[in-house]
Amino acid sequence: MKARLDGATLGYGTTPVLRGVNLTLQAGERVVLLGPSGAGKSTLLAAIHAQLVAGGERVALVPQDHGLVPQLSVRRNTYMGRLDDHGALTNLGRLVHLPQALRADIDAVLAPLGLLDSASRPVEALSGGQRQRTALARALYRGGAVIVADEPVSAVDAMQAREIMAMIAARFETAMIALHDVDLARSFATRIVGLQGGRIRFDAPAAEIAQDRIDRLYG
Repeated sequence: MKARLDGATLGYGTTPVLRGVNLTLQAGERVVLLGPSGAGKSTLLAAIHAQLVAGGERVALVPQDHGLVPQLSVRRNTYMGRLDDHGALTNLGRLVHLPQALRADIDAVLAPLGLLDSASRPVEALSGGQRQRTALARALYRGGAVIVADEPVSAVDAMQAREIMAMIAARFETAMIALHDVDLARSFATRIVGLQGGRIRFDAPAAEIAQDRIDRLYG
């Protein structure tokens, strides 16, 4: 597994957000993107995700807007992580009635995220933190070797954030994740990529990045 960008200009439509992007994601790496809002973290994640999918990788995705169906339950939103494993008729039937075996598999994912008591509730009735954890549950249920996640712990408390990042590290061999919490980034990442002003400002092993370099990203 490998994703690579060489001198890429990334953006939306004709509007560039990032220029001169040189970045490689290798199997086994845990890469965290740091930088202020609007620095291009979501844009870079989207480009890497698209390249991995185009290369045939099974990618678990946690978008910043969660990408949930508000009217469906937590359990059914979690099931949607595997929609592309089945045909339309099978999926339609399971979204109406989930077989007991599937319910048990999904509930095993929901339980450590503290969502089991809310499994039958529609997503639109949940708090922001519960919705964020539902999006993560969908990614965990999908599985695969790699996860791409955009601020997956921004709506939970510090203890939950550490627990969730530990789950991600244990479940996925490879990760590219945007975070704002620098301490959490340092504890999780093998590499940290700093973004500011439409450019990559640094890309280095987490242990080699001095705090002042990170401070300048947000200064």
